[in-house]
Amino acid sequence: MNTERVAVRVSDTEMNRRWGAVRHLMRERGIQALVAYGTEDWLGGHARWFTDIPAHNGYGRTVVFHADDLMTVVEQGNFGEHRQLNGRDPYHRGVGEIVTTSFFSSVHYTTAYQGHIVRDLLLKRGYRTIGFVVPASMPYRLLESITRDYEGLTVFDVTDEIDRLIAIKSDEELDLLRRCAAMQDEIFLKVLAKIRPGLRDVDVTAMAWREGWVRGSSQGIYLGGSSPIGQPSLLLGRHFQDRTLQAGDHLSFLIEVNGPGGYFTEVGRTIVLGNATSRLKEHFAAALEAQDHSASLLKPGTLCRDVAHAHDEFMLGKGLPAELRLYSHGQGYDMVERPLIRVDEPMAIEAGMCLAVHPNYALADLFMIVCDNYIVTAQGAERIHKTERRIFEVS
Repeated sequence: MNTERVAVRVSDTEMNRRWGAVRHLMRERGIQALVAYGTEDWLGGHARWFTDIPAHNGYGRTVVFHADDLMTVVEQGNFGEHRQLNGRDPYHRGVGEIVTTSFFSSVHYTTAYQGHIVRDLLLKRGYRTIGFVVPASMPYRLLESITRDYEGLTVFDVTDEIDRLIAIKSDEELDLLRRCAAMQDEIFLKVLAKIRPGLRDVDVTAMAWREGWVRGSSQGIYLGGSSPIGQPSLLLGRHFQDRTLQAGDHLSFLIEVNGPGGYFTEVGRTIVLGNATSRLKEHFAAALEAQDHSASLLKPGTLCRDVAHAHDEFMLGKGLPAELRLYSHGQGYDMVERPLIRVDEPMAIEAGMCLAVHPNYALADLFMIVCDNYIVTAQGAERIHKTERRIFEVS
């Protein structure tokens, strides 16, 4: 089948692996259909995982995964349009039908439109047991319009079970994650070759955008904020990237975009337009030691909360700040996915997970960054980025 519009996608074998695992779960729980929803492909990977097709531009896609039939997808489009695919469309694999309606998350009275379609579908099929994937992230009116006054309905939240299936990557998915890391390494080298005083921070990130897009990236962020030595160089988004780089400045630079196939990794380093101070080097060495310590704990069976506690103890023992946000997390179709290496995460580390590890911290006079991705194996964690772990001095 001709699929020239998509450069890289996962194989039919991988899709069947996912669908088989989900249907096994549904049989165990007696669930007739699952409902997943997403509005974008930075943090909308649950819906994409079922179809290998992202949502774009804030337009929500609702996926109904039937236990005994092809999927139904409800998405942005004309009112009342219905496309019968019967599983034969080369792009929408595993999809039996696509139903469209016109709704916008910014227009409150339209936010239940997809839910009405899903409800009518479920009632028509006589379903009484439904599972939701991340229902807490769905628009309130979407969820309510499906379940309200639905006589005899039993609802399951299957998020934890689906999250574990997503978190443990197949060999094919791990290969795509490695390809994303390699792409980011190449982008970083391109930036190093072109960065110079006189450019704005946004000129640097714009170069990176172009390099990523032509190499298969479609979504994500390039964060960078330059500062004179003695002031923290924070990770800033586009709105704050119009400062002009001067000789002697340092720039914290983070590449957190997806690569071929839509899989995210992230790499981050400090770039100095001149010579790095001994204080910067000292703190980079501390951050690198923290990264190595945390990565050494990423072994199958270890509770994520235990890794987080150990990291905080390590940082405090070095006189550095404990983590107050998130310094390590899973990645895949989502920029941030489970497990989180945090005290509120109940999951344990398992082989096949891919996690970013970035023990970054801010002090009054500096911001320190070191960020790489690791794949968990039976023996421990393997770093997949090849960018040198050092401060980069550009003359």
